[in-house]
Amino acid sequence: MAERRYNDKEIAAIFRAATEGPHGPHPDVPAEEGLTVAELQAIGGEVGISPEAVARAAQALDIRQASAARTLLGLPIGVARTVNLNRRLTDHEWERLVVRLRDVFNARGRTGSDGSLRQWTNGNLHVLLEPTETGHRLRFRTVHGGARASIGAGFGVLGVTATVAIVSALGGHVGDAMSGIALLSAAGVAMIANGALRLPRWARLRGRQMDALAAEVANPASSHPHDGNPV
Repeated sequence: MAERRYNDKEIAAIFRAATEGPHGPHPDVPAEEGLTVAELQAIGGEVGISPEAVARAAQALDIRQASAARTLLGLPIGVARTVNLNRRLTDHEWERLVVRLRDVFNARGRTGSDGSLRQWTNGNLHVLLEPTETGHRLRFRTVHGGARASIGAGFGVLGVTATVAIVSALGGHVGDAMSGIALLSAAGVAMIANGALRLPRWARLRGRQMDALAAEVANPASSHPHDGNPV
């Protein structure tokens, strides 16, 4: 399997992240022909950048490029991350990851396995460990079920409101039904807004948590605690 190569934009992003630290920006850049991590480490060594910092920055860039989001009304209703570890995770490392998942997401969750496949789930949050040709792949994915239900219910109420308005208009009683129609409309809009307003902040938080956990597994020597929040 060909070794991952980084283009000029990716190289600049990697060296910037390697010198600024893990909290620097992570720009999205396209993948093209370029240099391998080993070649980047050699170049970095000439200017005093440690090989470990270059490797961490390259791994962080790969994680960002493997991110994905499901949208609803243009809003991020789901968040996902995928990272190819290029090595096999040991049983001990998997157990430590489960402990970190419970800590970060403040949830016990449930573990399961099917042959070499492993998973940790808590409601809509799923963390999967899958075998690949080069080792293991770690996948995170989640959906904000509460927001999705609230938005769906809001549109349902608006649908009922439209039906009531049409029937009332056909029966010549729209004036009598106006107060009820207005109340239903307001309730539907409120439900949609309640779900939609929660999504951007939630998606950013979940993305940061997934990025941090993926980086910890990919670079165990540099792992450190991160804030946790309920799922």
